Amino acid sequence: MPTSIYDIAISFIHALGPKGAAHLVECFGSAEAVYAATAEELLLRAELNDRIARMIVAKEGMREAEREADYCRRNGIVPVGLSDEAYPPLMRLTPDHPAVIYVCGNVEAMRRQAIAFVGTRNMTAYGQQMCGRLISGLSRMVPDTVIVSGLAFGIDAAAHRAALEAGMTTVAFVANALPRVTPPAHGRLAAEIIAAGGAIASEVSSQSPQNGRLYIPRNRLIASMSAATVVVESPESGGSLSTAAFADGYARTVMAVPGRATDSRSDGTNALIRNRKAALVTSARDIVQELMWDLGEAPAEPERGKLPLSEEEQRLLDRFGEGPVPEEELLQASGLTAGELSLLLMNLELSGAIRRLPGKRYQKM
Repeated sequence: MPTSIYDIAISFIHALGPKGAAHLVECFGSAEAVYAATAEELLLRAELNDRIARMIVAKEGMREAEREADYCRRNGIVPVGLSDEAYPPLMRLTPDHPAVIYVCGNVEAMRRQAIAFVGTRNMTAYGQQMCGRLISGLSRMVPDTVIVSGLAFGIDAAAHRAALEAGMTTVAFVANALPRVTPPAHGRLAAEIIAAGGAIASEVSSQSPQNGRLYIPRNRLIASMSAATVVVESPESGGSLSTAAFADGYARTVMAVPGRATDSRSDGTNALIRNRKAALVTSARDIVQELMWDLGEAPAEPERGKLPLSEEEQRLLDRFGEGPVPEEELLQASGLTAGELSLLLMNLELSGAIRRLPGKRYQKM
């Protein structure tokens, strides 16, 4: 189903915010159904306050949406809303996903398997080299993967350029209204990304105030579209660490490239690794193995000698789904004490049934 005017309109009800808009669409099934609801339905079913319910019943946001749709048509921008099949599937799973994303270029690139690469604007030659090495290796192992970043100076631009040189598709999220890009100096790079089958994307409409506070919200989009975020180089307070924090909050894999202990531009990445917030990676193979992507290269390991699980271990293992599970969630669901849970998790890890991930999360093997 293509994006409707209602998808755009709901994003203009600023009192809702991304989480509120996502909640409404989840409650009613579509943005169009939200606008068709009565005030009573909005109050009871979605538990909205009276003021916002009256705004929706009065069709607030529709006039702005019509202006935005016209702006998109005139500037070659494709709005991708929640009702659109092109909406990034992993982004849809996050609690604060935007009601609409504006895209220049290939919208189908937004749906593909993706890995984010982020890092400092003030990169070193080592950071640039490692970024190129990792992406070049991924192009040989998983060539259909999309490389996602933020088009900024430094590691972001290096990631986009490395993807282009390797023949991979790349997507850039910017913190401004399209078709402009920031920084303006990367206009040519943006054009090359689009020409190579990639895309430039933003959640910012042409009617949104432009300011410096849009960069952190932009970082969540980079993390939410991607199966993993790789921090190549970052100082202790680098902006790319916010992207890593968003990825961790979405239960996505976070990885980091280690740097010299004496280099302040690697303080952030080294801290992520030291604090077990990120897995240490130095090659494309490390990334693929961390994500447990099956390349079909090697036969399965024989299970000879594998110890059987106890009843308690099996019950705990049965609580795992397909994705990573936080230790705190297992503690609440199992009814075990922290000590009992820790022992069972250790036994399951030693048996090869689960593996530990950064951020006190575990995944079933």
